[in-house]
Amino acid sequence: MNFCELDAVVLSHDLPSSGLCAGDLGAVVHVHSDDAIEVEFVTAAGATQALLTLHAADFRAMRDNDLIAVRPAVRIGAG
Repeated sequence: MNFCELDAVVLSHDLPSSGLCAGDLGAVVHVHSDDAIEVEFVTAAGATQALLTLHAADFRAMRDNDLIAVRPAVRIGAG
């Protein structure tokens, strides 16, 4: 699938080093190439949780039957 800037996407697998879990919602912010796509994940308050360059296999397009849920964000570097 071809992704465009501002497409909503869903993470396919956990990325613990970024505090992200499979199913987290992100937005495409830049398409470098078909296999290097910059995606931003934000908290409900609008703070950036992670801004990552991912492969297209790392996420999928949102589907009409996806349900959005809320979970506490993992604070990277907190401890």
